[in-house]
Amino acid sequence: MNTNTHITSEKLALFYTQLEKNKKLPGPLMPTLHDAQHLFGHIPLNIQKIIAKELNESIAKVNGVVTFYGNFSVTPKGKRVIGVCLGTACYVRGSQNIMETLQDELKIKAGETTKDGEVTLCATRCIGACGLAPVFSIDDHIYGNSNVQKAKQILKELKEAIHETK
Repeated sequence: MNTNTHITSEKLALFYTQLEKNKKLPGPLMPTLHDAQHLFGHIPLNIQKIIAKELNESIAKVNGVVTFYGNFSVTPKGKRVIGVCLGTACYVRGSQNIMETLQDELKIKAGETTKDGEVTLCATRCIGACGLAPVFSIDDHIYGNSNVQKAKQILKELKEAIHETK
């Protein structure tokens, strides 16, 4: 399992340190959420409650922001995140087939993480690369003009790279 998803006392102490710095900023909620996502790998409800209390915000507001923005997650994400764009341009050019292929290959559904904690598969909306449709991403790298065969090949390379680092 991804160690970033564990809330250790060390990470919690670091989080409180960052939280105190963020309190001095105008609009401390977003930087605090980014810090929490980075430190813990997700922002579970218990962390959201701490943020709400410390920033004097309602839990509803904090949770609303966390669940609205795609870069925040309430569940642990894998070490690598694959996002398949299902926006209109990508969808009409076959991104649903790419999504289904990746789901079959990884044996997970969109929004889930592999049992080993290595890969999370996400459905995304327009990422601003419509001219390259259909697209998918692995972390910050965009793969344009994709198809099922390309997705399988890139996933194979990703699995090999993951295997080599273990």
